[in-house]
Amino acid sequence: MNLYMAISLFSLIILIYWIITELFTILFRFTGLPDERARFQVISLLTGCGYTTRESEMFLSNRRRRRLARITMLFGYVFNITIVSAFINVFLSLKLSQVEHYYLGILIPLAVVAIIFVFIRVPVVRAWGDGLLQKVADRIIRRTESFNTVLLLDYIGTDSIALVTLHNIPEEYRGLSLSQMNLRANTGILVMLVEHPGKKAAPAGADTVFELGDKLTVFGAYSTICQTFHARERFADA
Repeated sequence: MNLYMAISLFSLIILIYWIITELFTILFRFTGLPDERARFQVISLLTGCGYTTRESEMFLSNRRRRRLARITMLFGYVFNITIVSAFINVFLSLKLSQVEHYYLGILIPLAVVAIIFVFIRVPVVRAWGDGLLQKVADRIIRRTESFNTVLLLDYIGTDSIALVTLHNIPEEYRGLSLSQMNLRANTGILVMLVEHPGKKAAPAGADTVFELGDKLTVFGAYSTICQTFHARERFADA
């Protein structure tokens, strides 16, 4: 194998690894995890580095995430073995006399990878891609705007902090203030922040009334949050 082929293979492996990371990140985002936290844990699972944070509780607390985490670890293990085997074969087949003849061959694949990486990292393109993935996710999971959505933000002990978006106000809470709903006493859920459409997020008060499009930052048991607000895990972060 000549140097051009070796560099091309190296660049291709980097590109494939990056694509795999993005794909598994998307799958975990389908389960309602924020993008950055999902990506960090996916990299940890794929590389087998065993780096553990409190965020790993998000993966262990949900059956679908545990299954997906197992698949990610197994895939990463097999793929890493394939990479190591490929590089051993590459370096064993290289000849030092070939180096000076393939400077252009080194630059071409690296330039392609760099262009793809920069292109995808452009904010406008990234936003367009997220919008497209949101539509695909909604179609696959068959969600409609009649369902509220929940995004898991963090865990504190056995409870969680989540962001609930109200596409449809539950009938039992329509026109009622927080004091009338008595959520804390009945469900153990604390509504901390409320972001009305077109306004900044503000602390929830006793007289707060839910509106369509509200984004609620709540604290409580994750399953109870989903049941109380008739919410399903969502794909998008925003």
